[in-house]
Amino acid sequence: QLAESGGDSVQAGGSLKLSCAVSGAEARIRDYCMGWFRQTPGKEREAVAAVGMDGGTAYTEPVKGRFTISQDNAENILYLHMDNVKPEDTALYSCAATGPFCGMTGTQTLVNLGRIDHADWGQGTQVTVSS
Repeated sequence: QLAESGGDSVQAGGSLKLSCAVSGAEARIRDYCMGWFRQTPGKEREAVAAVGMDGGTAYTEPVKGRFTISQDNAENILYLHMDNVKPEDTALYSCAATGPFCGMTGTQTLVNLGRIDHADWGQGTQVTVSS
């Protein structure tokens, strides 16, 4: 099970840290490929950041240099650090995971995770950025 938190309303230029807590009898996030996605009404879901089995990370172009994905393997938490946020970052942010032992790099996870039917998803946390 995945549970996101940390969404909030923030002014442009500010920062947020989203968390995705992973639970379950076999949950060890270091064995999974995981990612953050975002969606706004009327638009397709967008992959934002991902981390692969090799620990490599990947980001969609609009967030490069501003967002950082990280994970705490001991606590089974995936994070998304969001700096210098912009109004266009406003969205419902969700985390997803597939595995264990998914075999994908960070870039492959960014591209493919949203297409995997059996991936696990959280309910999402809302981020609103005002100008």
